[in-house]
Parts: sequence; structure tokens; C-alpha cells
Amino acid sequence: MTDTSGDSLSTGSTSAQQGENVPEASSLEGGVSTPQEEEFLYRDASRLQAAAQMTTGFYRIVPTVVDEGPAGTATSNYVAQDSDGARWFVTAYPAGIDLDAERQAALELGESARLGRIPVPVVRKTLDGDLIAAADGMAVSVAAYIEDTETAAGGLSGDRWAAVGETVGRLHRTLARHPAGTPRRVPTREVCDVKRARQRLDRPLPLFAKRPPTSGLPARARETAARRLDALPAVTDMVKGLPTTLTVQTVHGDLASPNLFLRGQHVAALIDFRPPGHRSPAWELGRIVLDPRTVLAQPQWPTGLAEAVAAYRAANPALPAEELFAVPRLAAGYLACSVYPLSEAVDDPAAVTPELEAYGRNRQAAMAELCERLTEAEELLHDFFH
Repeated sequence: MTDTSGDSLSTGSTSAQQGENVPEASSLEGGVSTPQEEEFLYRDASRLQAAAQMTTGFYRIVPTVVDEGPAGTATSNYVAQDSDGARWFVTAYPAGIDLDAERQAALELGESARLGRIPVPVVRKTLDGDLIAAADGMAVSVAAYIEDTETAAGGLSGDRWAAVGETVGRLHRTLARHPAGTPRRVPTREVCDVKRARQRLDRPLPLFAKRPPTSGLPARARETAARRLDALPAVTDMVKGLPTTLTVQTVHGDLASPNLFLRGQHVAALIDFRPPGHRSPAWELGRIVLDPRTVLAQPQWPTGLAEAVAAYRAANPALPAEELFAVPRLAAGYLACSVYPLSEAVDDPAAVTPELEAYGRNRQAAMAELCERLTEAEELLHDFFH
């Protein structure tokens, strides 16, 4: 981080935590940059500068330093420091996003969670009292920066398993009272839909056949999609072990590792809430505690999962035990039915980065690991519930 004096601005560049969309600085170091990498760097530097200008014009925050922040799953995040030394978390939204929905999600749903004593950063309003500032194709929100934290992108370990399980349990207990989505039961196929997965996996194969990719994510996407299609009968058998119906309610909606901040062994903050809607709390719990990076980095993840589920159960006893028992099976089924990031190779090739390719490989490897050790994980959960 490079500091400056007065009102001048330094746009530093710290390595972002690995996200789904934003490359780390390390991926662009060494060797000769490709045109795609140079275009990314130019575009990202321009957005950083624009975000800095908007904090001044809309919030009267005059930053002396702006750095890349931890990468979001759908947003670009920055950390701005003003002349008084105060730091602010600046979220820049992608073009075309529904800002009204973001206001409702981010900001209002996050506020509801914070009132329920969930650690959610306080959002700062613009001079006009808005939750989001928008101008010239750019939109940002600003929240208090949570000091001395790291995202969960490095995986869970130790007491963090229980801390995350307890926090997510309290979050779901709080949001179950949200008027936008009180709990109800739905057929399990609405959460883990093998038939729809077949249709979505079928779609890219004819496109790849017309123009066969030779390398990178497109080539791996073609091979992975074909293998996934062949494996769907086994996935169908696996999901038969799930309850016939699952609870859905208002949840965070994007509770991925980059959106959960940790300080030591405790949860420090949740960010980037999505618009209120009905989704499975058991699915959301599995998404965060069985993140591919955790599953691949922690050989003892079945034990950690049991600790997380126990802490969740204590914080939110309203969710049926059979659904908590189903968390690892639901997580494995969801990964098997998901086409992300394979779909990016067809729908948005320009968005494909080395980090996205690595994330895709991790998801595939984590799915295999979850399926292989599913019986072990369920036996540990069975011991807990009985």
C-alpha cells in the first residue's frame, strides 16, 4: 500500500482473496502479459479510480489510498482510506445489475440481519440518503470496513467450523421472520433438479462440437460436461436419499467464502446479501461449510461438518434434523447439478480467467471428494443426532 499526503489519491494493488471472477495479482506477475490480461488490468484500474471519485462526490469521503479488497462472487470490492485514517469497504456493482434489488438485498436484508445481532457491516448512506450511489454507468455502496479480518476463502479449520455453523444458524433463525420469505416446504427437486441439470449440460455440447476448443476452460468444460452427463444416473440415485421435501425461506443468498469474514476463530462479518427469496437453509449451510476450498484443504472435513451442524442446530432448532443430516448429500448433489463455471465458457468467454478455471477444477474435485466420503460424513452426523 502506498500512502500520499493531502487530498491526492494512491491506487494501490493488494492481492485479492481468490474469488470466482477476479484474478489475483499473482496470476498476472511474471512473463509477458496477454492482451486479455492487459485489458483486465486497464479495466480494473479504471473502475478503481471511478470508485474513488464516487466516494468523494456522493459520500464526502476523500480517499488518500484505495486498494483492491477481497474479491466478491459478483462484485468488485475496494478498501478506501481517508485522511483521518478511517477505512471504508466500497462495493462496485457489475453493469446491468438491478439496483433496486440490490438496495432491497444489501442493504435492507442485511440491515434486518444486523438488527438480529448478526455481524453485518453498517452501510453508509449517500448525501441524498440513498443506499447506493449511481452515475455514468457506475454504481457503488459504502460500508464500514471490518479491521483485522480475512475471508473464509482459505478454508475452515479448528473452532471456525462451530463459529460459522452457529452464525449461519442464528442468521437463518432471524431471517425466518422476514416478511419476504417465511419458511415453507417444497419438493426436493426444486433445490436439486437432476432433470434440469441434464438439459443445461446438454446445451453446450453441440456448440463445442461445431467449434471444438483445444485448450483452457472451454476444452475442460466440454470434457467435464460429457462426464457429468454420464454420471447423472448415479446422481439420480444419490439424491433419492434426500428427504422428499425441504424447507425454503429467506436466506443470505450468496453465502460463499469471499462473503464471510473471519477474525481469528470467530465470524466477523457477512456481506453481499442477495434479494430476498425462498431457498433452502440446509443448502446454504452446506454451501459455506463445504466450500470446495475447505473440502480439498481439510482431510478432516467430515468431523468439522459435524461440529458446524451441531452448532447450527443449537442456534436454530426449528430446522428439521433430517434436513441437517442431508447437508453433505445435498451439497454433493447441488455441485453435480450445477453448470457453473462450465457455462461461462459458452455464455461469457471474456469472463474466463485463470482463477475461474482453477475454481472450476476445485468444484469438480470437491464433488468427487464429497461423493466418495458421503457415507463417512453421514455416519458422523448420525452419531450426533442419535
